[in-house]
Amino acid sequence: MAFVQPVNLSARGIELVPLALDHEAGLRAAAADGELWNIRVTSVPEPENTRRYIEDALRMREEGSRFAFAVTDKATGTVLGSTSYHDIVPAVRRVEIGWTWYARRCQRTHINTTAKLLLLTHAFETLGCHVVGWRTDNFNHASQKAIERLGARKDGVIRGHALRRDGTIRDTVMYSLRSGEWPEAKAQLLYLLDKPRS
Repeated sequence: MAFVQPVNLSARGIELVPLALDHEAGLRAAAADGELWNIRVTSVPEPENTRRYIEDALRMREEGSRFAFAVTDKATGTVLGSTSYHDIVPAVRRVEIGWTWYARRCQRTHINTTAKLLLLTHAFETLGCHVVGWRTDNFNHASQKAIERLGARKDGVIRGHALRRDGTIRDTVMYSLRSGEWPEAKAQLLYLLDKPRS
């Protein structure tokens, strides 16, 4: 049995549902809001590659290395973006959270914080993870700040680690959060979600 089982996670008007082929049109529309595939430090699929993006995610789910979700508006079912557990290591109860992106209209809203709260709660409180990790491009400063706001600690930088979509080689910044740090991180996430937004 796979470590990460299919599950729907919802709170505060959004729902994370297992990514499926019938999300193709919704993912394409979400990515088109801001032409996000043009950002060189993200994993957003180009419109013509959206189906392959989903097929790759489903293959990785079968292999047990990634479990992708469509992030949706709970009331309407509209796809807002996508996020995943990946680099899943059941033996040490570790997952990473990544492959995360949202339509431009959803950025700087409660959506990403809520999705992270859902994923972290499920990882630590249901799956019994000892650690949750993140990785991001060394030039993706917005992503680094967002990860740090979650309470994650910077583990270090892997230099010359991966190719970007434009063929250049990126350095990867690694972060993690351990189970003992989760209660404080959870309290901080709830505080951020409940405080008035300016």
